[in-house]
Amino acid sequence: MDFSVLDLALVTNLLLLLLIGMGPKIALVPFLDATKGFEPARKKKIGTRMVLIGVSAALILFLIGNFLMNLLHVSAGAVSVAGGIVLMTISLKMITASDHKAETKVSEPEDDDHLALYPLAIPYMLNPAGIVILIVASSKVPDLLSWGLVVGLILVVGAFDLLVFRNIEFVAKRMTPTKLVISEVIFGILLTALAVEMMVLGLRGLGVITGGGAAH
Repeated sequence: MDFSVLDLALVTNLLLLLLIGMGPKIALVPFLDATKGFEPARKKKIGTRMVLIGVSAALILFLIGNFLMNLLHVSAGAVSVAGGIVLMTISLKMITASDHKAETKVSEPEDDDHLALYPLAIPYMLNPAGIVILIVASSKVPDLLSWGLVVGLILVVGAFDLLVFRNIEFVAKRMTPTKLVISEVIFGILLTALAVEMMVLGLRGLGVITGGGAAH
């Protein structure tokens, strides 16, 4: 993740990473399971709250990520390895779960705000990949223009999340159980690959290994 040149390639790569890290896909199935049987207005309220919490957490994390790393004496490599391990556990569940409903079923909490916060906003919407991306980006942005770029992209992805979850009934009607299972398996494999890449890059950053992995 090199901010020395702000070009289209950087913007595109960062946008794609943020769509993986805080986009709607990973949160979609848990959201549908957790809100099954709820009235459409209640689903929309929970979805809106979830997105607002997720985006707010992402912005705060980006703003203080570098400070936290310095405070705890944690390197970007260690953050990347830890995030890769956690993401691996999530992605493997997506691939191997024979009953996605059972895997993602959540006991209804006392109120909708709690459900929107955990586990929907974190760790499903703002997932480990997103947390790593934001913390690492926080440590690498060199100027206000770069800061503005990252914040702007966070808001763009958040707007897309809001569009999806405020129209969740429309989306749910077009997502058959077969489509959900197939998409979960495919996306789970891609996320597993990303988790491996995160761990490799983290180990390279720590000097544990040399070579391998793609530079970001």
